[in-house]
Amino acid sequence: MKKLILITAALLAGLTATAQDRQVVDGIVAVVGQTIIKNSDVEQAYAQIRLRKGVEDAQLERCNLLESMLITKLLIHKGMVDSVEVKDEQVEEQVDYYLQMAVAQAGGKEKLRDMFHASYDELHDQYFDILHDRILSQKVEYDLTGNIKVTPAEVAEYFATYNSDSLPEIPTQYEVSEVVIEPTISEAERDRVRGELGELRERVLKGDNFAMLARLYSQDPGSAQKGGELGFFGRDRMVAEFEAAAFALKPGEVSPIVETEYGFHIIQLIERRGNTINVRHILMQPKTSSEDLLRARITLDSLAQEIRQGHVTFEEVARKYSTGTSKAQGGAVTNPATGNSRFDKETFAQLYPGIGIAAMEEGEVSNATSLTTQENKSAYCIVKVTKKIPAHKANLTDDYDRISNAALEAAKNKKIVEWCNRMVKTTYVRIADEYKDCPNFKVAWPR
Repeated sequence: MKKLILITAALLAGLTATAQDRQVVDGIVAVVGQTIIKNSDVEQAYAQIRLRKGVEDAQLERCNLLESMLITKLLIHKGMVDSVEVKDEQVEEQVDYYLQMAVAQAGGKEKLRDMFHASYDELHDQYFDILHDRILSQKVEYDLTGNIKVTPAEVAEYFATYNSDSLPEIPTQYEVSEVVIEPTISEAERDRVRGELGELRERVLKGDNFAMLARLYSQDPGSAQKGGELGFFGRDRMVAEFEAAAFALKPGEVSPIVETEYGFHIIQLIERRGNTINVRHILMQPKTSSEDLLRARITLDSLAQEIRQGHVTFEEVARKYSTGTSKAQGGAVTNPATGNSRFDKETFAQLYPGIGIAAMEEGEVSNATSLTTQENKSAYCIVKVTKKIPAHKANLTDDYDRISNAALEAAKNKKIVEWCNRMVKTTYVRIADEYKDCPNFKVAWPR
């Protein structure tokens, strides 16, 4: 339902590390302006790094983590000095979304309390401050680096800094196209779902508990166990039909049945806070009949055979028959994780779990395979490997996008380091003795 909100992995790690790792003796390891970095901040981040990938040199890793925190604190200090505005509504959206993730991970609010020895509201207040500062630092960083671009010549120059032995190994990658057929749902099935949802709405209006009914009947896996609650969100976060109905409600009021691409909903407004609202909903989805799905499979298998025999091209079939979003591009699929056309084996398997792409050759077309769409609807698809790039050492010809992104990040990091070196001359910064001799600091922090 929700559009993607970028929440840093480090923030989630900070919550889990407190409960999962050893207790650390706390103390202040750095001061930047009016902000501090505690020993526990570094140790919690270090614990997550160690669990995720292992660490060869513990002190060097701690030095890296501390410098990252110092840079963030310097960005926050700059934002405070310049009175950069961060709206409470923007922070609330992220806090509530993040805490819902934490509740789901813990297995409920009570287990969350047991894990962190703090109530949901206490954790809310704690992470409101953290997320406020994170948004503030991101705004200042964007002001510094948002306009940075890299030219092809700069990308080539960046690539030349690698020697042949240090070039990363790129796993086999694939470019693919798809034809998806999601059978049309009958009007009788749509009427059945409307009728059942209408009965639930009547029960709520007569006094039944909405949250209880959501737990029992809602088909939204992300919210059903939370009584249908979605958490606070602002405008442009939900699909248009859902958002219009939700923002029109008064506290406690229940909407009429609302249809979206995900199915049919009833919505109850829990609370309005500024320009954000918190609602709960019940989602019910019409089901595609097994007969219609079988027809889709037979159709796709027949089309795949026509393509293999050269009677028609994959692109022609995609434009004529596909119901997927890639139809207009002749079936060409974009990797949602990277925004480019390349997939590795693992990312491909997440989208098409029934297709073993590692065994397919360039130009090969798969058999029809069942698929669950992003809207959680049943469909069938066929996939063509339009290009297969074998595992290789990184090079500018095959991996330009990847190297360009790395060059851009390097350029942004260089800009930030240069800015930090200017800022520390006029900003109070103090670092604890155990970190003053870090050999891998990029910024000339006061020693």
